[in-house]
Amino acid sequence: MRINDRFHLTYCTNTHPGETWQAVWTNLQQYLPGLKQSLSPDQPFGIGLRLADLASRELLVGDRLAKLKAWLETENLYVFTLNGFPYGSFHHQVIKDQVYAPDWTTVERLEYTRRLVKVLAELLPEGMEGSISTLPLSYKPWFFGTPEALDPVFQSSAVALAALVIDLVNLQAKTGKLIHLGLEPEPDGLLENTQEVVTFFDRWLLPCGSTELMQHFGISNDKALACLRNHLRVCYDTCHFAVEYEEPEIALRQLQEEGIGVSKIQLSSAVRIPIPAELAERQAILQRLQPFAESTYLHQVIARQPDGRLKTDGRLKRYRDLEQALPEFLTTDAAEWRTHFHVPIFLQDYSLLQSTQEHLVKTLSYLQAFPLSSHLEIETYTWDVLPADIKFNLAHSIQREYDWVLQQLRIPIVV
Repeated sequence: MRINDRFHLTYCTNTHPGETWQAVWTNLQQYLPGLKQSLSPDQPFGIGLRLADLASRELLVGDRLAKLKAWLETENLYVFTLNGFPYGSFHHQVIKDQVYAPDWTTVERLEYTRRLVKVLAELLPEGMEGSISTLPLSYKPWFFGTPEALDPVFQSSAVALAALVIDLVNLQAKTGKLIHLGLEPEPDGLLENTQEVVTFFDRWLLPCGSTELMQHFGISNDKALACLRNHLRVCYDTCHFAVEYEEPEIALRQLQEEGIGVSKIQLSSAVRIPIPAELAERQAILQRLQPFAESTYLHQVIARQPDGRLKTDGRLKRYRDLEQALPEFLTTDAAEWRTHFHVPIFLQDYSLLQSTQEHLVKTLSYLQAFPLSSHLEIETYTWDVLPADIKFNLAHSIQREYDWVLQQLRIPIVV
């Protein structure tokens, strides 16, 4: 939905299980018309579409894409952003680090993203930018050794991304439609914070990518760099940056200063765990935390020391998953943990636990002063695995998330 003539607000349909096109199609018909009627009865209502690799292949067979486009027009719905991070299954089985596979060193990731571009180019309304989010290149724990050992991964990823930019430049020249890809940093991703994004752009993406574009198009280095910056940006997920203890005003300002665009903002909250000194209080919190250590997704943990430091012996104190961190909870010297578990954005307190909602509030406030991106996407996908006491009716929960965002943006809620 269009709000304030500045933003398009949607939620990501990765909330709904389904890897086939038929499953996605069923979910769209079940949930979108009702949400539109409640939230935007008289105006077009936007969709943040998630297509797995299989669904993207199936959608491009026969007249399915044409039928989807016709249905969208009939229902006064529009697609402006896609989630291209998870390639395969995303619900009802162990995902963990396989959400990063295949990564940007593989042709499979490039071809999958090309299919998403083809879908979005067909569905995107005239005069509107399109965005696609993607993984932060790869998963850092898959690679060991010196930092130089990662050089081939960064280089091959940069070359693959440049190949996609060539497609996006050609698409814009042919159709006038601008589509940009947003790299989505997250804990333990190959890119997980602002500084790592800046370093990748400066050391790898811009030098390697500009060479590829200059050779392909016969253009100057300046024009090649402009194409890369236009079509390759960052997907700023507020849960992920909060877990990294980044301040949105600082992170977003740094991206601006470095000339790195923001493709879209994913609106999400993480679990925040203030750690008391008393053992009995810790034991109660530990019991409360146990249900969050579920087996489907990775829930990385980063610790903050009492003096505000994030580092121990020169390294971030982090755990690859919550289940690995819990055995140390009663004895940790940290003052706070944050874990990558997407929780409902309309709640701040979870009985002994809190959320990083404040980071999200600050982000929305910053965007109203500096609208770096027009694409806002609610991205709570964990409804199936939430502890029972905060698991609510799905349709009602999605509605509440929209309502909360609109309240933050001071937009009247339609009743």
